[in-house]
This record gives sequence, structure tokens and C-alpha cells, in this order.
Amino acid sequence: MVQVAAAAGISAETLRKIETGRAPTPSFFTVAALATVLGISLDTLATISHAEEPPLSTPA
Repeated sequence: MVQVAAAAGISAETLRKIETGRAPTPSFFTVAALATVLGISLDTLATISHAEEPPLSTPA
């Protein structure tokens, strides 16, 4: 965790907060830096994130 956080330019505590949900909305730049360090493209990340969202309800 410490190595990933350092490579992304954030503190280990910030990464810990993101992982545990205590930082529910990390900045785009933080997410992008973590994705880069972890070898995940932003396109892949967006696809995964979108797939996990609940469908929008439509008005009746």
C-alpha cells in the first residue's frame, strides 16, 4: 500500500481512506494517478465503474 500510494503521489493514509470508503469521492487526478500506477487504463476503469452502477430508474 505504501509503495502504491508513494508512486501515485498520495499518502498511504489517503489511499487507506479511499479503500475503506472514508474518502468516497477522491479527485479525478487521484484516481487517474492510482490507475496509472496499477496499470489500469482510464477507459477500462470507466467501463468497470459504469457496469457497477445501478440502472437509472425511469419515471412511471
